[in-house]
Amino acid sequence: MENTFDNLPFRPADILLPQDCDYDKWSVVACDQYTSQPEYWQRVEERVGRAPSALRLILPESSLDGPQVEMDIMDINATMAQYLREGRFKTLPGAMIYVERTLSGGRVRRGLVGMADLTAYDYEPDSDVLIRATEGVVHTRIPPRVAVRKNAPIELPHAMLLTDDPERTVIEPLAAQTGSMELLYDFDLMEQGGHIRGWLLTRAQLDQVAGALSALAEPEAFNAKYGTENRPVMLFAVGDGNHSLATAKECYERQKRLMPPEKWDALPARYALCELVNLHDDSLEFEPIHRVVFHTDARALLDALARHYPGARRGKEQEGDGLPLRYVCEDSEGVITLPRSAAQLPVGALQSFLDGYLMEHEGRVDYIHGEDVAREFAARPGNAAFLLPSMEKRELFLSVIHDGALPRKTFSMGEAHDKRFYLEARKIR
Repeated sequence: MENTFDNLPFRPADILLPQDCDYDKWSVVACDQYTSQPEYWQRVEERVGRAPSALRLILPESSLDGPQVEMDIMDINATMAQYLREGRFKTLPGAMIYVERTLSGGRVRRGLVGMADLTAYDYEPDSDVLIRATEGVVHTRIPPRVAVRKNAPIELPHAMLLTDDPERTVIEPLAAQTGSMELLYDFDLMEQGGHIRGWLLTRAQLDQVAGALSALAEPEAFNAKYGTENRPVMLFAVGDGNHSLATAKECYERQKRLMPPEKWDALPARYALCELVNLHDDSLEFEPIHRVVFHTDARALLDALARHYPGARRGKEQEGDGLPLRYVCEDSEGVITLPRSAAQLPVGALQSFLDGYLMEHEGRVDYIHGEDVAREFAARPGNAAFLLPSMEKRELFLSVIHDGALPRKTFSMGEAHDKRFYLEARKIR
């Protein structure tokens, strides 16, 4: 049978599912969440105990700078090999999984687990490939993540691709077809993660998905949709896990340097497992990612920000036209209104300033989901929070097509507990 995914950058994979274990202990949230809340990961550790778990196969980003990080990585790789030897996984060959994730608020997010072709992905801001980054990738953040992945025999994905499918032709039709699919899992996720169910697509449903994706990838339809002319097709945007996918790309490029070109296409590292979600899914909401600067002189920081952009105005509320930056610290709260010339988005102006300021002054910035958490940190001495506005999700594809990748950490798709949980895996060596 002709492979209907041959010309597409998202396709079926040999998916590994854990077996003979409690899924509610196996599945844990993406490693880049709760980086300033170690108590979260401690609760997860206590809940999992000695049970088999994806917690043993990932390194929370809060531990990337830990004193035992090299030993932690060795333990992770050893546990991966142990789980493979023990037959901890069953293999679903050439598979895609239709996923329904009931979020903590009750909405259902629908997705499709498969693998992305990294030859069709580029994280550089001006790329024109089929899969594009939505935020600027910080190159210094790649090496520590490569250290985790480079010798790993398997991957567990938290990357999420978005497709701009307003007519709901790819994923949504599967919701009415689950009666003909095999149910693979159905359980509650820990720590307010909601509920998740997954079904294995049939051959006919795989062909159906391939046909719908091929229609979205047709150049004339693409240019008509966005009012462009002869623009290269952008089929997918990386919604979550930009640095995770960039790390996978770097590991693939490293393996290529050790192999003759005729073997490159067959490398398992050419692909990365991920979940595809429709940008127009009703559950998908873009949340702002706030900035909290720790261990700083908050007053000096705010004064320097206002001086950095001539014409900036500072007050209790936004003053006139401009880019508003709301701030909170231990003893004050207000708005610094930057001139429109500072950047396209408030987050761009703020990030540019912070990158330079923190190279010369004491402090550390973290990216926080949820205004209440940011305010809690800001109330502590030596901290300052910047509360950023949300971005309209309908603006995403047009912004990336015309302007390239957005400033890093511009938006988040939901709260931290609604992020993707690790469950499926795939061999990458």
